[in-house]
Amino acid sequence: MTRPSDREAAATPKSARPPRGAPGAGGPSPPRAGQSALRVPAPALGLLAAPAALSANTATMTLPAISDDLGVSVGAATWIATAFGLLMAVCTPPAAELLKRRGVRTAVLVGAALVTAGTVLVVAAGSLPVLVAGRGAQAVGGSCLVTTAINLAGTPRRMGAVTAGSGLLGALGPLTGGLLTEHVSWHAALSPSILAVLAVPGVLRAAPKPPERDAHAPFDTAGAAVLTAMISALVFVPRFPVPALICAAVIGAALAARVRSRPNGFVPATVLRTPVFLGVSVLVCALSTSYFSLLYTVPRVLEEDGGWDPGAVGTAILVALLVGSAASWLLAASSPRMSRAMVLAVLLALGALAPIAAAVTPWAALMLVAAGVSVFVSSSGQATLSVYAANSVPDAQRPITLALFTLCYQLGGAFGPALSALLIT
Repeated sequence: MTRPSDREAAATPKSARPPRGAPGAGGPSPPRAGQSALRVPAPALGLLAAPAALSANTATMTLPAISDDLGVSVGAATWIATAFGLLMAVCTPPAAELLKRRGVRTAVLVGAALVTAGTVLVVAAGSLPVLVAGRGAQAVGGSCLVTTAINLAGTPRRMGAVTAGSGLLGALGPLTGGLLTEHVSWHAALSPSILAVLAVPGVLRAAPKPPERDAHAPFDTAGAAVLTAMISALVFVPRFPVPALICAAVIGAALAARVRSRPNGFVPATVLRTPVFLGVSVLVCALSTSYFSLLYTVPRVLEEDGGWDPGAVGTAILVALLVGSAASWLLAASSPRMSRAMVLAVLLALGALAPIAAAVTPWAALMLVAAGVSVFVSSSGQATLSVYAANSVPDAQRPITLALFTLCYQLGGAFGPALSALLIT
């Protein structure tokens, strides 16, 4: 029997398909689904990406211990989370460029080396600057590994395995961080990123060959710098709204001018002019913002208004997130048998229903259901919409397209908590 994806490919005229190795910044990229990239097992891709999510969330339970041990305020200790989140977001597009130009082997080895070095710094840290530097190295390395895993996934089912695995481990992060801090040390609680190194041998054995280098496409340093500045400004909007928005507007104008002057540079004009990419990127940012907003809002409402004790809140939220993350894989795996309109209808309907239900319901159980639905739509949306985005551009632009799409998802992690703070107050 012909698979749905095969029928879609057969029904697409050759003239409408993006050409292999189309002109762009840097030559061939990792293969599409069904080619050599699919030799890398999906569990290996999940193990490559998920520890970054676990490590990011374990930090939430370590701040008081770090504050006491290093003699700093809890507010100052939060810079370990800020640095991690900022560098994960900022380094995603450069990681995609490294992957495109040097191939999977280089990207994975660089990522693993940075994660290992960062973990060594974290374990040995006796001061806050050393700890922040270690967390930063973990984030940069994790960005390389996550970007590689997403590019090698190729199909919604495999992408769903990556995003669901990240969601499941991310949900376990606070509990894991609390247990490790209590029974081992906060150094151990900040070290789960190192688990990704276990996937490296398997990924390297099955990875596709590196792309041929294109001597006629030098690295667009100015474009990379402007995009990095733009991301940084957006990430700081929740902390410093007015100055960050002003900076973002000015840098956005500079980025637009750079794209016009060098359309095949670090940020390709063909990607920004693709309606499918723009649409799904805006949608995944909205779904991610809603998820992270509820992730911070629901526990506080249950504890402050519902009278729940912290242990009960933590357990209930954990169950809701685990169920939602596991269910997201089912939609991702089923999406090839569904029309794009049906997938979008499910994401839009449930994505709108979750925050509305959480806002108006007086029942704690329904608030928990809303939290589970929000992680379901954000994780399954990341899995399915990323494939739509990647397949809407020429092969040469796939790595940067997926990086920019992932960046939009990560921005929701910055915007959601800020929105939650506004709603609570």
